[in-house]
Amino acid sequence: MKRYERLADQIAALIRSGVLAPGARVPSVRHASRSHGVSPSTVFQAYYLLEDRGLIQARPRSGYFVREHARQLLPEPEIGSAQAQPAEVDVSELVFSVLGSLKDPDTVPFGSAFPSPALFPLARLARSMAHGLRDLAPQAVIADMTAGNPELRRQIALRYMACGVRLPPAELVISNGALEALNLCLQCVTQPGDLVAIEAPAFYATLQVLERLKLKAVEIPVHPREGIDLERLASSLTRLPVKACWFMSSLQNPLGASMSEAKKAALYELLQRHQVPLIEDDVYAELYFGAQSPRPVKSFDRDGLVMHCGSFSKCLAPGYRVGWVAGGRYAEQIGRLRLMTTISPSVPAQAALADYLQHGGYDRHLRRLRHALEAQQGAMLAAAARHFPADTRVSQPSGGYFLWFEFPERVDSLQLFQLALAQGISLAPGPIFSATRRFGNCARLNYGHPWDARSEQAMATLGRILAAF
Repeated sequence: MKRYERLADQIAALIRSGVLAPGARVPSVRHASRSHGVSPSTVFQAYYLLEDRGLIQARPRSGYFVREHARQLLPEPEIGSAQAQPAEVDVSELVFSVLGSLKDPDTVPFGSAFPSPALFPLARLARSMAHGLRDLAPQAVIADMTAGNPELRRQIALRYMACGVRLPPAELVISNGALEALNLCLQCVTQPGDLVAIEAPAFYATLQVLERLKLKAVEIPVHPREGIDLERLASSLTRLPVKACWFMSSLQNPLGASMSEAKKAALYELLQRHQVPLIEDDVYAELYFGAQSPRPVKSFDRDGLVMHCGSFSKCLAPGYRVGWVAGGRYAEQIGRLRLMTTISPSVPAQAALADYLQHGGYDRHLRRLRHALEAQQGAMLAAAARHFPADTRVSQPSGGYFLWFEFPERVDSLQLFQLALAQGISLAPGPIFSATRRFGNCARLNYGHPWDARSEQAMATLGRILAAF
């Protein structure tokens, strides 16, 4: 990372923490140059970058100031009280009705599960596909089907090392996206009818997987900033025969919550005492704002109890469908299950990603992507403050591309979904994120698409619909 980028991240952290409040004057170029020991040109570059990220703005003859939307303007949601009793899962029809709304390209995609493909280096990936296939040895076409592309596994292992996890490449199983990895992990440690602890709210694909495998959900509430309620989890593990946990410890979907390192360590110790395996869904790991990537729970794992799942779908190549799992003690069993089902992810896609990670400037792309998402988050927060009812609550995650809105109790988010869709706007209503159809006055909105006049108009339209409830 260049010096000006480090300086920009330091100032961005001060803004996010509230040390530099909305409307506050940012230190002058001369003062920042002197206090940080850098040249004025470095400070200017940092300030230009912060402007691009939507965090500060220049005022003629006055200097730089923190933008009004750089911090949350609405209060955050309150933690819910999820039912701790096992629940049958039956959400697929509701989920499919929401996903069907995204097929029309003219619909504003606030309900989408992906960021805009315009943010991905698709042309550079295409060149990596050509390079990867050109250099692929004939025998590797067959060999890579079982073990996975060795260079791709090495590159993934190197990224684990950067966040404090020493991982032998042999522990990595390459999969058809993270969802296959998560499915395989569950199948390794459960049988139909077993109980699985999940988050509340939880990503709807989690619920669909449990429904398909005929597993029962034990919902554990999630705080919008701090993550899983460990006391509620401890109680559930004591009272109920939970066979596995499926959690997102960082940038949880849909709330965006990230657990602290201390809380992640405490979560691991709790599960280790009960010998309950953790399926750690970490597909948003690369989309953090700021200078430091969050450590996964996997980094605290001493005996292979954590199955850590990742993917390139949310940060680089959604259509390539390449994910992985660091399977710990279950790695061999996961690999065998994959061979019994899909045999292998696409060998050309693996070769393309291996080439890109080696030569394509992945970290440079990720920095641009994070900066774009941070600016778009600020724009959506500001629009919500302008257009939504004053008693609306909203999360403000430190990464990713989702906001979770808690509307006044009178709002029915399923009805809101239908009314918005009639106006050409999609959203994800709260009940699809719960096995028990809770969160009826909540919705998840995606800010992962470049913000424009159409986005602003859509937020104004949603505000008018909400005011009519």
